[in-house]
Amino acid sequence: MTSDTRNPITHRLRKILATSFTDPATIEALQTLSRVYSTPQPDTAVDTADSSNDDCSESDEDTEQQHPQDDVIDETAARARKNLQCDFENKLVEESEHFLLAFGEVNKTRKSIVTLFLDRFTLTDDEIEALTSRDVPVGARFFLAMDKTARIRVDCRVLMSGEDGPTKAGMDIMSTTSSYLEQGYNKIYRWCTFEFRRLGSENYLEVSPTMLESVRRLSQRPELLSEALTVLSQSRQNTLLNLFLNALTRGGPSGLPRPIELHAHDPIRYIGDMLAWVHQAIAAECEFFESLFGISGRAKRMVGEVRVAGDSAEEEWVRDLLDTGVRKLCMPLKLRVLQTVRAQDDSIVCYKVANLLQYYTLTMQRTIGDRSIVSDTLREITQASYKVFFDTIEAQGRAILRIPLDLNDPSLAPPNFFMDHAQVLREIMQVYDLSLLDEGFSRILDIMVDPVIAMCTAASEEKARLRPQWDSVVFVLNCLCYLKISIEDRSCALEDDHYNHILQDASLWDAVHTMETKDPATPLSRLPATEPAALQLSLSKFSLWLSTPDTVSSPRLAPLSSATIAGRVHRAALRRLVRAYEKLCEEVKSGTAKYEAGSLLLGRERPFGQVGLLWQIFGLEEGTD
Repeated sequence: MTSDTRNPITHRLRKILATSFTDPATIEALQTLSRVYSTPQPDTAVDTADSSNDDCSESDEDTEQQHPQDDVIDETAARARKNLQCDFENKLVEESEHFLLAFGEVNKTRKSIVTLFLDRFTLTDDEIEALTSRDVPVGARFFLAMDKTARIRVDCRVLMSGEDGPTKAGMDIMSTTSSYLEQGYNKIYRWCTFEFRRLGSENYLEVSPTMLESVRRLSQRPELLSEALTVLSQSRQNTLLNLFLNALTRGGPSGLPRPIELHAHDPIRYIGDMLAWVHQAIAAECEFFESLFGISGRAKRMVGEVRVAGDSAEEEWVRDLLDTGVRKLCMPLKLRVLQTVRAQDDSIVCYKVANLLQYYTLTMQRTIGDRSIVSDTLREITQASYKVFFDTIEAQGRAILRIPLDLNDPSLAPPNFFMDHAQVLREIMQVYDLSLLDEGFSRILDIMVDPVIAMCTAASEEKARLRPQWDSVVFVLNCLCYLKISIEDRSCALEDDHYNHILQDASLWDAVHTMETKDPATPLSRLPATEPAALQLSLSKFSLWLSTPDTVSSPRLAPLSSATIAGRVHRAALRRLVRAYEKLCEEVKSGTAKYEAGSLLLGRERPFGQVGLLWQIFGLEEGTD
């Protein structure tokens, strides 16, 4: 009974039954209920009883006996109504309990669904605080909140793409998350701007994982990333310029290394130190920017290999930042180098400086590409340096033409100024041998050789006219022989260089170089370049090269003005090639090489391991030099 009184529906029903309602609707309902559960009338029951017993008697005694019967009927009706009410209440309570249990399950399911929906499509207070509050730093918590916001927007787009179209709830979610997401990107922008200003003033640059992730996310908003990187590039411009000027005038920490301008009296070292500093700074900046965009080490590039410019957005950002960051270095570097070069009157020093600039130009192109502003500046400086060099040797040639021979000197040997000029030419050729240039030396020969030959001829004729007994022909011949000796030294160097080129063209460079430099205790067949498969491939390519016109004349020597010198150099290189092939065949056939069938390996391709046949292919006589 206690449980029934605690039941809310029972309590509500009792309240309704105990309440007096006066409104017409309630009265009408109660009347309808009373008609359904109405009790038999007392008069009808009495009349029925009287008619069955005695139709004629209506005495006072009968009337007195009728009142107790009415009381019993009323009591029975009341008890029936009470029992009916109790049965109704019990049934109602039972049904209510079932209803509440079912409603509780439904409510629990609905609550679970609502909870899951809110977890998937709304942000918690902590996540909102991470995105919008300045007190929460940019870090893992912030990035997780941004990831969830982006995921909510993706899921919401999927729900809004149904047949019913966008809903108001979906539009509200998209609007709210868009606001939070933009606040997150603005927070990344402010943080990156602050960090870029700090990094711009530091000498040692390092990219943290947080900064790498921030830049990656901010790249989805190019306008914000561009503004932040502008701050970084401007800061790096000023920092690099200050560092360069300090290296020139103050030196490093505690005075070491010494200031670069202390060596301004030595043009080679002065310019070399400046270029080396710039190259080191650019390499560090390039590595920093590549790490900033997460592309460091993506492309495997060997040391000295030419850098291939990529088309990705990250590589484009790196090129732009690098060009902008080192822009202010170009002007002071250019002014100092040109000032030093133009102050030189020594042609050898000018040529060494020009070659040094050419070397760094090629190095920069392989490091940061040939489209960078530093590469353009170095090319411009290099061209200006070569112009100064050619102007210097042209002035020396014109000066030689104006020098007369000593009329009182009976000697027929070349004069001292002639030998000095030839010595300068010899030193220039030595510098050229060490340079990275493949062409351009013919112009140097034209400028330096033609004036001395013209001087010998003209001056000897003038002296012979004034001194008839003086032999001008012998004098000219001695001068030309001395000059020829100087040039032939260069032809020997050209022969060595041409031999190396022929080995590479004939695909025998790896095999011959491995054979000449290997450890004597190591079998030739165990080395990568001369293992059976690799050697067979090299010999096959060599056989194809023997069918080309390069065996007769080399296109590389075609620019030489003297066909005789070109032919002599080419034949000498071919003789060295035959001897190298002969030595290779002997080594392959020997037992120390550990080839299973060395003769069979050599006999598969022309010249089939026959050195005499190779002499015939080249058109050379065996044993001649």
